[in-house]
Amino acid sequence: MYRYYTKGVCSKSIIMDIDENILKDVVFEGGCSGNTIGIKHLVEGKDIDEIIELLEDIPCKNRGTSCPDQLAKALRIYKEYAYNK
Repeated sequence: MYRYYTKGVCSKSIIMDIDENILKDVVFEGGCSGNTIGIKHLVEGKDIDEIIELLEDIPCKNRGTSCPDQLAKALRIYKEYAYNK
């Protein structure tokens, strides 16, 4: 399990279970439940590179980020950490 503390969005953190570059489970703590549950159903079981490509730089209001964008950022950081161990 990997937890990422979000910045600039309503959700407080994102908890992820990743196995061999596949996002097995994702839970957003806080945020708009309909949107975060929708994101969960759309991304689980996908390769994290595909998720990053799909969700990176999606804005919410004038925040410059969003819950999907924060997930992409979390996955990028995870990749850097996992591959540079």
